[in-house]
Amino acid sequence: MLHLSFLKQFTRLAIGSAKVQPLNSKNICTTAVLPFKISDQLWAEPMKKKKKMDPAIVKAREERRRKKIEKQIRRLEKNAKQLKPIDELEPPLHVLDNLNTRKRIPVVLSPAEVEARALLNKEWCRYKRQEYMANVAQVDRIMRAQKRALDQLYEVSEDLYNEAIMPDLQLIPYSIVGPYATPPIKNYDSPDGEYIDVSKKWGN
Repeated sequence: MLHLSFLKQFTRLAIGSAKVQPLNSKNICTTAVLPFKISDQLWAEPMKKKKKMDPAIVKAREERRRKKIEKQIRRLEKNAKQLKPIDELEPPLHVLDNLNTRKRIPVVLSPAEVEARALLNKEWCRYKRQEYMANVAQVDRIMRAQKRALDQLYEVSEDLYNEAIMPDLQLIPYSIVGPYATPPIKNYDSPDGEYIDVSKKWGN
């Protein structure tokens, strides 16, 4: 039982100071001061009794932990300058094992072969230059013929000249309507990717 003086003090300070207002139809308290509060439940278990351990064992554990951390630090410092490997650029291990057998012997070219290849490279360069110059000359001839035709058209009719130099707007927004893909095949079972079943099969 609570002490009578504590009840009077609690009633005078907490409940007596709060203004009691009638509740609304939803039974929701609208007072600014809450007369009662519930404290949080702090659940805890009794503290376990610490076991007394030999100081030598504790010291040995700390020494092992310290050596392990130092070993990890040395390993990180050793590999600090190494870049992170990229799996896509790393060759397979079986290729590295057979690298000596797969290595080709470098071919030693004779002076005559080196001279023949150099002459062939020069001949190819001359051919490509002649082809480029021929294309440039053809474009120049087409542009000169076009300008000559427009000049003659301007002398005949200025209206036809303006119509000829007007850009064709129907060619700029080019659009085509057609099949976007091949037609579907009837009763086609689409594969769900390729995979190799490596699961173990156990006998009955």
